[in-house]
Amino acid sequence: MRHRRRGFSLIELLVVVVLIAIASAVVSLALRDPAATQLEHEAARLAALFEAARSEARASGTPVFWEPRADPAQDVEFRFVGLPGSIELPTRWLATGVTAEVIGANAVLLGPEPLIGAQRIVLRLDARSLALATDGLGPFVVTDDAGLPR
Repeated sequence: MRHRRRGFSLIELLVVVVLIAIASAVVSLALRDPAATQLEHEAARLAALFEAARSEARASGTPVFWEPRADPAQDVEFRFVGLPGSIELPTRWLATGVTAEVIGANAVLLGPEPLIGAQRIVLRLDARSLALATDGLGPFVVTDDAGLPR
């Protein structure tokens, strides 16, 4: 008796599925927008700087503010006001072209009180935008424009 083979074996199907998965992963990584990546790095960096300044404000008992600068010709693109002179935090973005806007205020209050009030900062680079937000009790988190965590 002769048996005829019909269709593909399970191993052949699995190999094809794995190859498709690898190819789609490579393509999705290759299509990543560099502006979006830079903006995400800036947002994460600014959130860390906010938490450092917030901790220092609470430890020293002095009010600390963060102010973005709108004039790109200045050497300072943003600044922390109220920190002791011994603490130096960055004053420039890592990527060129990043702008920040504090929603509903001119500056972000970082302390010294444990509750600082809800605040939101929108970062922009080219056509991309991200936001940093806090409810006033928790740390600043990176969100999208709709306020959803990323």
